[in-house]
Amino acid sequence: MSQQTIKQQARRTAREMAEKRRREREERERQVIDLAERVMVAIGERDAAVAETEKRAGEALRELTEREGLSLSEAVEWCGDTVSVREARRLRRLASDQADSGDGEQGGDGAAALAAAGSGGAGAGPAAR
Repeated sequence: MSQQTIKQQARRTAREMAEKRRREREERERQVIDLAERVMVAIGERDAAVAETEKRAGEALRELTEREGLSLSEAVEWCGDTVSVREARRLRRLASDQADSGDGEQGGDGAAALAAAGSGGAGAGPAAR
């Protein structure tokens, strides 16, 4: 084999290996993007669900205090150990703020839901006590 043929074959092999590595990197990046998207969607859905359930809890607390005439401390006592006075105050304020801004519907991205909830998301309840 001539020196020129050996060099041509080596260049061709190097280009093929570089192309193969580039395709593998692109595939890995597509997989990483897909997984990151799945994480963000799940977190957004969780945040929206937390915001909705907190809104419902706040509305029920408002009814206990406004319609039933209980003090906030009394309403909390009726709820057992599930909520502190501080958390109950936050939930009532959340329900009130959402009622004032219209029907309280959240956007679909979940970030607004978390911001409106004013909490750290799921599991933040005990830390707020």
